[in-house]
Amino acid sequence: MTPEEDVFRKAPLFTALDDTAAASLRASMETVKILKGSVLFAEGDEGNHLYIVVDGKLKLGTSSGDGRENLLSILGPGEMFGELSLFDPGPRTSTVTAVTDAKLLTLGRKELIPWLALNPVVALHLLGRLAQRLRGANDAVGDLVFSDVPGRVAKALIGLGERFGKTSPEGLYVNHDLTQEELAQLVGASRETVNKALADFASRNWIKLDGRAVLITDIERLSKRGK
Repeated sequence: MTPEEDVFRKAPLFTALDDTAAASLRASMETVKILKGSVLFAEGDEGNHLYIVVDGKLKLGTSSGDGRENLLSILGPGEMFGELSLFDPGPRTSTVTAVTDAKLLTLGRKELIPWLALNPVVALHLLGRLAQRLRGANDAVGDLVFSDVPGRVAKALIGLGERFGKTSPEGLYVNHDLTQEELAQLVGASRETVNKALADFASRNWIKLDGRAVLITDIERLSKRGK
């Protein structure tokens, strides 16, 4: 199995399939390449395709009428998005923008629905993915109500570390590729408040800041702060 195959086989669309079925589904998908800063689709656009990230990072967010932005999630290799449009075609509910150059696989509704009829177990995995998203949205609302900003920042850093971190002798190095403003949007706070939280964590020697990356040097204490 090539590295690319290893990545897309981790997506919910493929996890329940054997090699033959996975190869058949993969053959019906198209490859999309998108440059850093480009918008894949915008909130309000009509949507009927799902996407799987093969390489790179993308951000999924929404904006208010006065221009304020909120990041819902950061997407990386093996993650899937846009599947809601397959079951409920209509306007996109968020905007997806490339944080880095990225490579994606995409599949349209008209290609997938007949395929699901022959492979119902895949539909169950897709519904499981939608349930996870709903649970995550509920958790995010709870964090906004019950957690302070430093707690949300700590939880976000741990979450990014679990998905994008690489272990080193000094700790967990997390190359998240986010600006400070984007990190603030991810936790639903002002950049100034988030910067204060990061500076506090650094003064306690829990993290070391490195541009659009962070080295988590005390995972245990940072995790406790994020609970």
